[in-house]
Amino acid sequence: MNPANQGHHQTNLQAGIRQEQGQTARTRNTFLDRPGSDDLHDQQQQHHKSNSPLHDHSHSHNHDHGGHGHGHSHDHSGHSHGSLEGDDAVHEEILHFHKIIKAFSQYKASAMYANHRRRTDFYSLPERQQKMLPSYLERMERIDDAIEANYEIIKIICEDQQIFVNDDRSTAKLDMNERAKNAAALRVREQDMEKVQGTIKQFVRDWSAGGKPERDAIYEPLIQELRTRFASVPVEQRGGINVLVPGSGLGRLAFDIAHDGFSAQGNEFSYYMLLASNFILNKTQRINQFKVYPYIHSFSNIVKSSDVLTEATIPDVNPSEIPRGTDFSMVAGDFIEVYGMEEENYGKWDAVVTCFFIDTAKNIVDYLETIYKILKKGGVWINAGPLLWHFENTPNEISVELSLEEVIELAKTIGFKIEIQETVKSTYMANPHGMLKYVYECARWTATKV
Repeated sequence: MNPANQGHHQTNLQAGIRQEQGQTARTRNTFLDRPGSDDLHDQQQQHHKSNSPLHDHSHSHNHDHGGHGHGHSHDHSGHSHGSLEGDDAVHEEILHFHKIIKAFSQYKASAMYANHRRRTDFYSLPERQQKMLPSYLERMERIDDAIEANYEIIKIICEDQQIFVNDDRSTAKLDMNERAKNAAALRVREQDMEKVQGTIKQFVRDWSAGGKPERDAIYEPLIQELRTRFASVPVEQRGGINVLVPGSGLGRLAFDIAHDGFSAQGNEFSYYMLLASNFILNKTQRINQFKVYPYIHSFSNIVKSSDVLTEATIPDVNPSEIPRGTDFSMVAGDFIEVYGMEEENYGKWDAVVTCFFIDTAKNIVDYLETIYKILKKGGVWINAGPLLWHFENTPNEISVELSLEEVIELAKTIGFKIEIQETVKSTYMANPHGMLKYVYECARWTATKV
């Protein structure tokens, strides 16, 4: 059986909530399962109705360059795997999901408030100084319009809540009981809004023509390595090669792999990413359908005032265009829990491709052991990314941080043969017009399960 299809028949939301928390056997919960283009016509409506679990546990992969590092941001609001039981755990998950929906919903008010503050600060200047800045207020008006444009997308993102929340009993408990107790858990903080803003920037990086230079620097060599490793397989038969992409974010790398003919499955843990990827993969119908304004949230390190209003159109490709005989799916859930806990998943994948992912591990040994277990003998692990350990110095969280040298040695100890190892420079979600860009010395390697 194609591993990209395994488990779809057992998907249901109530089970998914508990299973993703480690209480019972795990299933995969799929919100996109797209066949090749010849099979697509009959299923175009069906993939809009598939299910995903509640599972985020406050872990959000937003590669946001608003601050230092590549910013897989984490919201440690008391969630922990398996720490709660029964209705309490379900209730906490629903609270967390509703908090993220609330953060998206408050984007417009939050962004407009920030812009209003800029106007207020401008009016606090002496009139003589205001006259020195004749175009400032006009720019604020244009930013208001850009906020409105971004919010139109966010409204669509928030439409499909039922894909992720469909437990009437728990939702009723959220709506009708413990309102005062829930108020704190549902409070949207500044870092939550930063994640929403980071998601908007991620659209540009993954699904616009403007993000192509970064994708070419990181994604394209990974795909080329797949082509090289499976060069003996005719292009029209690549659909028989099953590739897993953990930490797939908005799904572009997994899509590009599928578009190249391989059967690909993306796996993602963050609700911010899952909601946004559901929008881009299931809600867009044509190339360049939507405009986004990713840089309006900060005026720092801008060369020209017009750069703040740089727009991007998404998507730059049609996400429904998958070659015949190729499967493309997205699965929600924790990588270790979804793929690493059941023997039926072992030895199922021809390749695992990780990109800006392995440093999201609390325990990197778990990640590498899981990758090894799920690969077929002779299967290939292709990696690219830095080692910005995301839980380092996070209170009440386990975090095992290794050097690159130690990660490579650990991979060898587990049973991988490192065949290619090199370093490549890459930015991540950098503003091409900005005065500040973080450049990573990314480690790239190919390893084979022996």
